[in-house]
Amino acid sequence: MNAPLSLTTPAVSVDIAGVNLSYGSNHVLKDVNLAIEPGEFFAFLGPSGCGKTTLLRLIAGFNQADTGHVRIGGRDITDLPPWKRDVGMVFQSYALWPHMTVRRNVAFGLEERGVKRAEVERRVETALGLVGLGHLADRRPSQLSGGQQQRVAVARTVAIEPKVLLLDEPLSNLDAKMRVQVRRELRDLQQRLGLTTIFVTHDQEEANTICDRIAVMNDGIVQQVGTPMELYERPANLFVAGFLGTANILKGRVVGSDGARAFEVEGGVTVPIAETTELPENPTLVFRPQHATFAAAGGVAGEDALGLPCTITHREFLGASIRYGVRIGSTEVAVDMPFQSGSELRESGSQATLKLSPRSLRWLPA
Repeated sequence: MNAPLSLTTPAVSVDIAGVNLSYGSNHVLKDVNLAIEPGEFFAFLGPSGCGKTTLLRLIAGFNQADTGHVRIGGRDITDLPPWKRDVGMVFQSYALWPHMTVRRNVAFGLEERGVKRAEVERRVETALGLVGLGHLADRRPSQLSGGQQQRVAVARTVAIEPKVLLLDEPLSNLDAKMRVQVRRELRDLQQRLGLTTIFVTHDQEEANTICDRIAVMNDGIVQQVGTPMELYERPANLFVAGFLGTANILKGRVVGSDGARAFEVEGGVTVPIAETTELPENPTLVFRPQHATFAAAGGVAGEDALGLPCTITHREFLGASIRYGVRIGSTEVAVDMPFQSGSELRESGSQATLKLSPRSLRWLPA
């Protein structure tokens, strides 16, 4: 996808305000409010059934909201049919015509819009150049790999010069290696076009690697919006913490008061709480596997570190790291240690002191 050709479509914003949508008694989207910036690569991320594809289809015009508005570039498109919204959608199945060549597939939408032949030919050439498929223009979809079919679907969509590009899990039909390659190509294409793009996925790695910002969704509700790093480092709740990467979650209760507060983990281990720490109601302690390390059993954690007695339950070799299962009180957590050839490994059943920096801890409402 490194052709010098480009299509020119000014970047626009997408604003979703007060959107609710129900199917009978099933409330699918619940008061959704989002502001997507011009030229942004934005993701709707969440588990199956969370409402992310429903929201994407609502922007495209295939679903209708019960309440609320959708605006593109400040223009209210809520009541417009799909073909008047200036959006292009790449479907999960690609939806290519099997009897048509690549060139005819890309030209189809333009011909249906009554675009003149010379302009159709120019846009088809440009779009195929953008995705690096000009040399395969006379092949049919069955003669292409999955990654090439996905590129044809993207070319067909950008050829109509939409104001917004919508991608509905476009990588789900590809194998793991091809997904990595194609997602980089998608990001490169989006940056060169400067096209406002909304990407639906359940895969947090895909969203993290290619998107500027992410809306994490669950049960029809936007849980949090932010950059991948913001969401990972400062999750708003336990769902976001657990959905973006691995999170260690310690439940318990606050004991003591004022400067002598501590968090008693289920099973009896206590974690000191700094006097300046602000706690939510019914707090839960959260930290990431790479934010912990070990001291020797009964050893000192060190200055500015918390030391918690723990037991090693198992270990897993992950290539670049060793993941240890560790029991703190009655709760098992994960600890990731960098792997180096010849490094000493800890054995299951051994005792240790888990070292945590207070700066790496997150206190979230239960």
